[in-house]
Amino acid sequence: MSDQSTSPAAPDAHAHQGADTTVVHLLRHGEVENPKGVIYGRIPGFGLSEDGRMMAKAAADFLAERDVVAIFTSPLERARETAEPLSERFSLEPVVDDRLIEPWNHFEGMVFGVGDGSLRRFEHWWYLRNPFSPSWGERYRLIAARMLAAMGDARDAARGHEAVCVSHQLPIWVTRRSVEGKRLWHHPSNRECALASVTSFTFTGDTITDVSYAEPARRQASLGDAAQ
Repeated sequence: MSDQSTSPAAPDAHAHQGADTTVVHLLRHGEVENPKGVIYGRIPGFGLSEDGRMMAKAAADFLAERDVVAIFTSPLERARETAEPLSERFSLEPVVDDRLIEPWNHFEGMVFGVGDGSLRRFEHWWYLRNPFSPSWGERYRLIAARMLAAMGDARDAARGHEAVCVSHQLPIWVTRRSVEGKRLWHHPSNRECALASVTSFTFTGDTITDVSYAEPARRQASLGDAAQ
């Protein structure tokens, strides 16, 4: 998917005249080694696959010419491993920020679905009663609130420059929807947040004035196919 840019409601141009510009990139981790196909959530021990490491490198290459002066990461292995190529590229030590973590989920450690999945047991159905909050895990509004707080600190740490925060699909997507003034509940298949994708938020002063999206790992794969 090609790069896209969407802007929140246009702010008063005079309000930001002379204000600094800062960019905070939310980078989703690369592919995870998960042969059993479980919902790994916050369970420790799920690191990147070989393809996932290549995706992390593609994201680092994509950001290589940016003015990155700070890197933050979720504490989970897959996020910290995705941050490693960035750390090497910019000679920066990633700061672990618990607010960037994957939301907790009732179905962690299970295969989600019918048949041999968790939904073959009726006691799990209760957790699907309300998709709007949602009832099976951390509330969307709380996810967005902690992510925006982490982004605010990243913005302050990189004031006038750029920062990267390595996180997970749902937190990144809910944060983007919040910034764009959209309802937080959604169908998971509609998320625009591919593995190792970069969702970038431009701040003018303390106000987010632009959101853009890119998939550097997909771009690299396409180039590889073309060369064969």
